Amino acid sequence: MGDRMGFSRRKTLISAAAVLGAVLAFAGCGSSSSGSTSSAAAPAVQVSTANVPGLGTVLVNGKGLTLYVFVPDNRTSVTCLGSCAAVWPPLGLSSGQTPIAAGGAKATLLGSDPNPDGGRVVTYAKWPLYTFTSDTSAGTALGQATNLNGGLWYVLSASGTVIRTSS
Repeated sequence: MGDRMGFSRRKTLISAAAVLGAVLAFAGCGSSSSGSTSSAAAPAVQVSTANVPGLGTVLVNGKGLTLYVFVPDNRTSVTCLGSCAAVWPPLGLSSGQTPIAAGGAKATLLGSDPNPDGGRVVTYAKWPLYTFTSDTSAGTALGQATNLNGGLWYVLSASGTVIRTSS
């Protein structure tokens, strides 16, 4: 009978330890093999496609806003900085974030470049990507073929081709 009593206590202790471990893990107090208390990855930055009247299928961000390229970047580096970036915000990546492709966008064309203003900017076919502050809703491309802030702005197709027509 004494052996049965010992088994019952061990079972209770093991159960209590399992419950305590679950509570600590849920509360973020548990340990993980990476040494971090959180296993949640930083959310990814999405590049997708959408049809924009007059332009066809173009790249958009996760909110459906049209993405643009700045000709002076010349597929080499981010050059829209300061007051330019206030009007044409770059599609930025925070530490730990990665760009992901959705819709017709191609993951093989995604990348990132350093932003001289800090952080990184998502690239597509080596072009840094930007939004335009005047595009306040999905399906608009008010910045297409404009010459603002030191250069021309265009949208990109899913193949990475610059679309130079006006909308």
